[in-house]
Amino acid sequence: MSFKNKVVIVTGASSGIGASASIMFSKEGARVVMVGRNETKLSAVAAKCSSPLVIRADIANDDDARSIINQTIKKFGQIDILVNNAGMTMENGGILANDMMKSYDTIMNINLRAAVHLTNLAAPYLIKTKGNIVNISSIAGIMPPFGVGMTNYYISKAALNHFTVCCATELAPHGVRVNVLSPGPVRTDFMDNAKAAFTWDDFPSKTLLNRVSEPEEIADMILYLASDKAKSVTGSNYVNDNGMLIKKT
Repeated sequence: MSFKNKVVIVTGASSGIGASASIMFSKEGARVVMVGRNETKLSAVAAKCSSPLVIRADIANDDDARSIINQTIKKFGQIDILVNNAGMTMENGGILANDMMKSYDTIMNINLRAAVHLTNLAAPYLIKTKGNIVNISSIAGIMPPFGVGMTNYYISKAALNHFTVCCATELAPHGVRVNVLSPGPVRTDFMDNAKAAFTWDDFPSKTLLNRVSEPEEIADMILYLASDKAKSVTGSNYVNDNGMLIKKT
């Protein structure tokens, strides 16, 4: 898969899936725009890429979101692919939590609103290049919650799934494809960031294949969906979960 001279924006690029996707796109010749909040981690990933544009930004901040697009156009003059990967969770997002709405606003701003806003800002440029969008969701958007207090995270991902379908429908007449990826357990720093009570080692037994994915496996699928090999694919939700969704016990 060659992405030579393609301009790719990857949010949440400082670690995990976003970092792997940035490195892979760069190896395939893309001009990568890496977006994240942790400058130290961003720099470490950028060192493995070829001349990326590194933007330290909070995608939930509207001014930062506009700056991402403006800086990309100023440097590269186009946008071919948008990967809405940044996401977060916190465990106090349950119906019975005293501060549920604080958690709700925080999670929805990052997991949904920021993706909607960046898509809105990038769409005119994607139309010019007949580009495409890959949203990173989770099987959490399809299944009942794993554990108590995760409701806000699960509904944010369900909303992102349907936003993808709406976006694909609206942009298809303009030649822009939009798809969503729903990983299961992937070995990233996601659990540490969420200060979760469980770890990735709790997950293999919950999957049919008895394993947890590595970020590179998800990045492989991102590149496939963003490439011409998937030119007939839009509005689809690609599940990569080691069989977790269909395991009954």
